[in-house]
Amino acid sequence: MASRQYAAAGGVVIDAGRMLLLDRPQRREVRLPKGHIDPGETAAETALRETTEESGYADLEILEDLGSQVVKFSFQGDDFVRTERYFLMRLASPRVVPRNRKDEAQFTPIWLPLAEAVQRLTFEAERQFAQRAIAAFERRCNSPAEPASGA
Repeated sequence: MASRQYAAAGGVVIDAGRMLLLDRPQRREVRLPKGHIDPGETAAETALRETTEESGYADLEILEDLGSQVVKFSFQGDDFVRTERYFLMRLASPRVVPRNRKDEAQFTPIWLPLAEAVQRLTFEAERQFAQRAIAAFERRCNSPAEPASGA
C-alpha cells in the first residue's frame, strides 16, 4: 500500500510564560495547532489560519519560522508521510473569534507554563518543535535592544 503524503503547518503560541496547546480528549491527545496546507496557500498563511480556527485566538503574529520535519505515522490502517512546519507566534491581542462546531467539539484550548507544556504534548515531534520555540523565544527576550536611530 502506498503512503499518503501531505504538508501541514501550525503555530507554537507563547504568551506571558505560557504555551497554547489543544486538548483533544476524544483521542486522549494534547497537540499543537496545525493543519493541511491548502492549494495556493503559504505555510505561514496556513499556520495562522489553522491556529485561529482550532484555538479561536484571532490576533496572532508570527515571530519566527521554526523549520520543518517529516513525520511518518499510521492512522486507521493507512500510512502517512507528513511534512510539518511550525512558526513561533505571539498574541497581538487576546481577541477571540467563534470556532466552527467541528473544531469546538474536538479541541479545548489550554495555556500551560512552558516546561509543563512540552511534557504534556502527546507526540515527540511536537515536543521538539515546542522546545525549539522556547529556545527561539528566550533568544528574542535576551537579545540586546536595537540602538535608537539618529543617536
